[in-house]
Amino acid sequence: MEAEFYLRATTGKGIDDSDAGPDAARVAGGHEAKFDRKEIREFVEELAENELAHVRFYRKTLGRMAVSRPAIDFDAGFKAAAQAAGLPADFDPFADDMSVLLGGMLFEDVGVTAYAGAAPLIKSKEFVEAAAGILAVEAYHMGMARSQLYLMGEKAWNAANAISDARDRLDGRQDKDQGIQMNGKANVVPSTPDAIAFRRTPQEVLHIVYLTEKQGVSQGGFYPNGMNGVLKST
Repeated sequence: MEAEFYLRATTGKGIDDSDAGPDAARVAGGHEAKFDRKEIREFVEELAENELAHVRFYRKTLGRMAVSRPAIDFDAGFKAAAQAAGLPADFDPFADDMSVLLGGMLFEDVGVTAYAGAAPLIKSKEFVEAAAGILAVEAYHMGMARSQLYLMGEKAWNAANAISDARDRLDGRQDKDQGIQMNGKANVVPSTPDAIAFRRTPQEVLHIVYLTEKQGVSQGGFYPNGMNGVLKST
């Protein structure tokens, strides 16, 4: 989903068929963004390259076990996400610099917590090392996006914090999210009191991307037909 999002924002199109898997489903929504600042465009282009490289790495590493791209609906997903966060109904994550970073933040923060939470589930030392490396890259992405949003001022702070609050309502009772401003100060690095990244279970991640608080849900939000693979229900 991250690769599809950033590729569309920077090029107007998503992953090539050769990288999406033999039974890839379609992706709805998204368009090339109108970036105001050259450095933001270059940053998002780097994100797109990194995320596409991750997709290719997974396909190479997992071989026949790699799942094909599930159906993704950015239109319905972001409309529902905006409603959950109290953002304007016409919020377009592909509109401009701030919008793209806000849209990306929805994924990046969750991605870091997802990799941290998945570590105990991975049995192969080789795969743990690879996942740790990818987690580090996702954390770089998240830190840069959050810092850039913070520099954009109060409008960005309020929107980013609203997205954080919405994720917290969706993923369960525990507080595993933080906005980019806390107690009147910058909060670029969301972490526990021990300065450790939050961890989310696969089910907590699915609550967010399916945009539901209900248990036992296997589709919705950004994934109208659910995930491909074994872990696909909240």
